[in-house]
Amino acid sequence: MLTLYLAPGSSSMAPHIALHEIGAPFEIRPLSFARGEQREPAYLAINPEGKVPTLIAQDMVLTEVAAILFYLARRFPAAGLLPDDPAAQARILSWMSFIAATIHPAFMAGRERTEAALGHAERRLDGRDWAEGEQMTIADIHLFRLFWRVRHTHDLSLDALPCLTAHYDRMMDRPAVRKTCEVEQALGYELRGLRLR
Repeated sequence: MLTLYLAPGSSSMAPHIALHEIGAPFEIRPLSFARGEQREPAYLAINPEGKVPTLIAQDMVLTEVAAILFYLARRFPAAGLLPDDPAAQARILSWMSFIAATIHPAFMAGRERTEAALGHAERRLDGRDWAEGEQMTIADIHLFRLFWRVRHTHDLSLDALPCLTAHYDRMMDRPAVRKTCEVEQALGYELRGLRLR
């Protein structure tokens, strides 16, 4: 059994979506940031950094979104979340590095830097339905989750981001994404500045 520790709406949303996509049995263990549950000794014994996500898989503890997504895609290849071609895999990892190292820090630094980083993502997506190739991959899950957070935190002009907006809409059409959003919304979002509209 796979176990995902998550906080609704946080970075852990990405592996939560991936788990619904692959269709393997899993359980979630929600943590409340408002109550500081990520800092309780029982959780720190599992993840000493006190962050989410954390995935327990076959007595192995995995942290960090990109690592968990990569593991799930490789462990469950039938889901098609990672192509076999090494060059395509490298491009997907490039996307995921860009999301983690450019878009996420920009979001944390404020609206101006966020808009600049999203402009780069917009240009990278231009003319494509998905980040890499003809099908949705772990890069799309990672990109969607962060754009979801940005879109529901900052008052962005979506007219300037047609590719990202279309990508967001394609992702929202996926049953796994809708299921994840439904579950996490029912648990309750506690993220600072989050406004769902």
